[in-house]
Formats: sequence, structure tokens, C-alpha cells
Amino acid sequence: MSVQRANTLTAGWASVSPAGVFSGAAVYPLLALLASVAGGPARAELLAVAPTPLDLPVRCALGVWTREGTPLTLDWAARCDPRLTGDPAIDRPLLDAWASTQAGAPVPPLPAATVGPANEDAVVLASAVAVTAGWRDPFTDGVMRPVAGPWAGHRLASLHRRGPDLSVLRVAATAAGPVTLLAVAGTADVDVILCTAAGGAPPGAVLAAATTAAGAATPATEGPAITSALVDADDAEPELVVKVPRFAVSAAHDLLAAADAFGLRTASASGTFPGIGPGGLRVGAAGQSTAAAFTAGGFGGFPATTAAPPPVVPVPHRASTTRRLRVTVRFDLPFGYLTIHRPTGLVVMAGWIDDPEHAR
Repeated sequence: MSVQRANTLTAGWASVSPAGVFSGAAVYPLLALLASVAGGPARAELLAVAPTPLDLPVRCALGVWTREGTPLTLDWAARCDPRLTGDPAIDRPLLDAWASTQAGAPVPPLPAATVGPANEDAVVLASAVAVTAGWRDPFTDGVMRPVAGPWAGHRLASLHRRGPDLSVLRVAATAAGPVTLLAVAGTADVDVILCTAAGGAPPGAVLAAATTAAGAATPATEGPAITSALVDADDAEPELVVKVPRFAVSAAHDLLAAADAFGLRTASASGTFPGIGPGGLRVGAAGQSTAAAFTAGGFGGFPATTAAPPPVVPVPHRASTTRRLRVTVRFDLPFGYLTIHRPTGLVVMAGWIDDPEHAR
């Protein structure tokens, strides 16, 4: 139940404000915690988004911060994070160091709004996440030269891979049209799903559709970004060829800019948290920092690795009587991705890539 609701939050966030990287999963537990200590309309709004707790299966920083001097209930005082001073020069380094330490990897600074509120009646929500995983089957670095679309004429740093497993390539029928989904299996129970649709589909709609339809997609050899052909080969085993731009993205999000998506409309406007303190309290700021990288060796903070090209050995021409199905999926238009915890199906991270790395 909690995983499904967290994924719904991710899909809703994607449809409202898609970005290079964001994590609804790293916001959901904070909203569920606030719901448990809220009162009045704010409680109902928060429960509608996050009705049950969720233990995240990855390392991340999750915190509800209050200012020094704010009266707290005994229960909340026993479990709350260190207190903020109201001075951004002190609070920013404190929050940023906390975020990187808790997430287990460097993350971008939290948005300025998170450390800006100095009011004693303000509660600050902060989350940060940086997921890392190696690939079961690494990619090879290369160069991609799109011939159409917004990247036409650019030399992009790309990742290439080929193998016999066609089942990792699927297409889902969605409200945004057919969406192609490619599963890239990672280690540490983390997979990355690359997703794309026909040109013109809004990024938010594609990401939201991929989030909700990933489990219902069916294997396919036709669809957006997919081409298939019969080619001469030494055996009839099918072949899947993958070409995708390499990317590294980071983002800092002000969650109150889309307060309704997180059930924070009333919570950010009036005092509604009797479980935190006896006085009037409101959510004065809510921020998230995230980072992601898709490289030859894995997802996250992995250095790019370059495989040496195999030596070219002349092969005498011979007639071939065997034909192989070669399916190529080429992400040469802006595309999205989902980072999924395999055992639970939780979408830990998501993002939309419209500015991949350029080849040097």
C-alpha cells in the first residue's frame, strides 16, 4: 500500500513539474510523519497523499527541523533533529553536511528556501537522496550523432550495449500514447527503467505514465525509438542493441512551489501540528536535493569506464543462410528514467533528460 501511494506521489510530481532528477519516495515518509502529528484540514490533506508510513530501502536524508526556542512536546523533542538557529550562514552548512552524511554520498545543496525561514513557528522539511548501483552487464562508451530532433547535429557521449535478452524491452499503452520501457538491471536490488514516447508527448505525461504502467508493459519489438531488422548472422539467436546518451544531473526542489501535489497547502498556511508543539506551527519550508548519473559502469557516483574496441580481423566472406532478428532501441530524443527498487517496485528516483553529456 505505501509503495503504491509513494509511486502515485512520484507520478503526480512528474505530471506537475518534471525535472532532471527528483524523488517522491524520499518525500513520502516525511509527509506520512507530518500526517501523524497534524490536526484539522492539514491532517486530511496529508493523509490523502501519505496515509501510511514507509521505510525506504535505500540510504537517504529525511528530516523535520524546528528552530531553537520553539516549544515542543516531550515526544517530539525526544526524536527531533538538531535545531535550526534562524541564521542561514549557520544553518546552511549544517543542513548540507547532514544531507550528504545521511544520504551516504555527496548531494547538491538544499534549496535556499529550506534554510531561509527564521520564524519560530516554522517547521522545515528536508530530504536528500543519491542512489548508486553497478550494472550487471556494463555498457561501452561511445558517441551518438542524432539526425533529427532537438539533439540533431550534436555529438553526444553515449553508452552502447548488445545482448540476446529481448524481454527487457517493453511497450506500454498509456494515456500519453505508446511508451517504450527498457529495463537496465543493476546490482544492490536496483534497476533503472529508461522510457520514451513518440515526439510531442509532454515529458510529465510520459514520466507519469511510465511510473504507473511499468509493471503492465508487454515485451515488444515495435514502438517509439525501436527498429527491427533481419540480418545475416552465424546463429539465429535474437539480438538487442541499446544506444543511450550518458547523463549526470542534479537538482534542488522547493516543494512548496507545488504544495498541492504534496498535501501541504493548509500545512504551510496555518498552525496545525499539535503533535510537534503546543503553539501554532506551520511548514515554513520544504526542500529536496537529488543527484543521479548514468554511466558505463553503473547508476550513481560511478566513474565512466571505457572499453577498448576489439581488434579488427579480416574475415573471409561467405554466404550466410542464417538470419537473426536484431532489435535496436536508440534514445536519441529527450527521454525519462525511473530508478526502481526491484524487490518492492518502489520508484526511488525519476527524471527527464533533455540535456545529456556532449562528447569531447
